[in-house]
Amino acid sequence: MPRLRRMLILILATFGSMYLLLCVAVFALQRSILYPAPRSTPLAEADGFSRLPLEGGLYVDLFHLPAPPGAPTVVHFHGNGEELLTQVGLGSLMQARGLGFLTVEYPGYGASPGSPTEQGIYAAAEAALAWLRAKGVTPHQTVLSGRSLGTGVAVEMARRGHGSRVMLVSPYTSIPDLGATAFPFLPVRWLARDRFDTASKAAAVKLPVLIIHGEEDDLIPVAMGRRLGSLFPQAVVETVAGAGHNDVLEDPGRIYRHRMASFALGNP
Repeated sequence: MPRLRRMLILILATFGSMYLLLCVAVFALQRSILYPAPRSTPLAEADGFSRLPLEGGLYVDLFHLPAPPGAPTVVHFHGNGEELLTQVGLGSLMQARGLGFLTVEYPGYGASPGSPTEQGIYAAAEAALAWLRAKGVTPHQTVLSGRSLGTGVAVEMARRGHGSRVMLVSPYTSIPDLGATAFPFLPVRWLARDRFDTASKAAAVKLPVLIIHGEEDDLIPVAMGRRLGSLFPQAVVETVAGAGHNDVLEDPGRIYRHRMASFALGNP
């Protein structure tokens, strides 16, 4: 019995040490997992592209298509596997529908220096919105939009009073919730450094909100989109049959991109 007890203690100690090392590794590497950060070459300041200085000598790139007089501008925050250059098509569609469009790069993404963090992305978003204000676009004329990771940015900017409407494509309740779904065997809620806690902010966002979510999304469960729909005071949830995480806006007819444009123009 003493020998068996020693063996059990050794086994438990070994597994405990391995589990602790796994937790340390997840804590250390989580930002590289959360922010895959595609890179690209520096952009020329032409054809809608410009550079926005940030504090600390950093900068991010912007892509802006001005709105017709009196029309809203959609300010869009992209997903964690995207970059500014991949948003040009969405901007062109919004412009064709009579809207302005602005999207901002995240620190450490595209050609922008630095490393992405929740607070760093918020700082870039606020700087982009201040840049837009300087061009005469008011919060009332601003529609905040986000996809995947960017939905958390859009909601935080709405909470800070920067827009009049909000559009969320494939949103999550929080990064800890999402991590707990993907890694139920880890104490993700304790380990998460960047939280993007949309669920806790939803009640404070009194604006009209459109949520679009693929019913077959295997990265961010559609249940999260539905739950957020019940938390925002004025939300409409539209789920897309057969769509997953990366193709919810990519149907040949661009149906849900046009839906977003209609909502941004003030339709229910």
